[in-house]
Amino acid sequence: MQTLDKYVINGGVALHGEVEISGAKNAAVAIIPAALLVEGVCRIENIPQISDADTLLSILAELGAKVSFVNQSTIEIDCTEARYQDAPYELMRKIRASYYLIGSMLGRFGSAKTTMPGGCNFGVRPIDQHIKGMTALGAEVNIKNGFVYADALDGRLHGTRIYLDKVSVGATMNIMIAAVLASGRTIIENAAREPHIVDLANFLNSMGADVRGAGTDTIKVNGVEKLHGGSYTIIPDQIEAGTYMVAAAATGGEVLIKNVIPKHLECISAKLRETGTIVQEYEDSVLVKGASTLRRANLKTMPYPGFPTDMQPQMGVLMCLANGTSVINEGIYDNRFKYVNELRKMGAEIQVDGRIAVVEGGRRLTGALVQACDLRAGAAMVIAGMCAAGRTEIEDINYIERGYENLVGKLQALGADIQVIREPEPTEYNEKIVAII
Repeated sequence: MQTLDKYVINGGVALHGEVEISGAKNAAVAIIPAALLVEGVCRIENIPQISDADTLLSILAELGAKVSFVNQSTIEIDCTEARYQDAPYELMRKIRASYYLIGSMLGRFGSAKTTMPGGCNFGVRPIDQHIKGMTALGAEVNIKNGFVYADALDGRLHGTRIYLDKVSVGATMNIMIAAVLASGRTIIENAAREPHIVDLANFLNSMGADVRGAGTDTIKVNGVEKLHGGSYTIIPDQIEAGTYMVAAAATGGEVLIKNVIPKHLECISAKLRETGTIVQEYEDSVLVKGASTLRRANLKTMPYPGFPTDMQPQMGVLMCLANGTSVINEGIYDNRFKYVNELRKMGAEIQVDGRIAVVEGGRRLTGALVQACDLRAGAAMVIAGMCAAGRTEIEDINYIERGYENLVGKLQALGADIQVIREPEPTEYNEKIVAII
């Protein structure tokens, strides 16, 4: 997935101003595949303009859906004429969220064929809990040559009780999607509780589903015969908001972050306050003021409402700047410290042992040529570049653009000295997506 595109940053500029947060990436990449279940027009507002969303929309178009942009952040999807067929491999292998098509295709067609999860490369992405859920619902699932094949044995899935062996956001959402059109009731126990799970449930319910308990560890899905069209607005992106919060703190700036749900940010706000950063909450915004001297803080990532793993690399940069020794405990993924080697190129002093990183803070970062190892690690490198003395070049920015809408433009509006150098890239699979003037 390497490209020649890169970001060029001249560091040392504190961020100031206001930034508007886009729709939640982790909600959108489940809601778009879930639209396949709906017979009628889904109008979805606050869609983030990111490559993962574009890829999923292109996949739906290849399956026969009519996809139209009403404006930059509002789309209409009509899957009434969608049909079962193999989705393009080149599209599906690009993104992790391709596995949500297992649930939506099984629910809609009784059969599914998808690639194994693609996207970021920070470790193994097992889908055993997804397979466990689909099998319990009455599907036969096989993995061959990098593809996942699933078929409902009776042509339709059947409700059942499923206990997840570990808290899994992806499995929780995928099982929810699959169970919506299954016969009978499905109960998901030990379910994940993230805000985007609640958002997916609200989307499905607005289209005629009966999903209850999302946001708790037990979700009940009463199967319905069909879903109808409707309108829905995606929640703001918790991780995008958190990234700008850390960027403001790391650069010593002052930024008002708008269009957020402050409750979703409480774990991030609390950790920033430990470092001496000022965080003021309002009804739908937060104001972040950087401290003149940052204090060390320990961090452990956990399922929601704990500190999110998707914010760990960004906080890792902040810990490099804070006085003292900080310890980061990665409680979700086995291999999410690949970005550490890139930070070391900039002068960071970090030791990693398995899921533990020890950060010796108070070091001045200097510009370097670095890579975006994955989506959130890439965001961390952008923050590091803005804090560093001199020029930083970040390669493989396609990872970053999977999940951040107009990152360069938003940062430039806050005063950052950042530019994108882009090589022309041929486009494919997008001719079936049309614009409404």
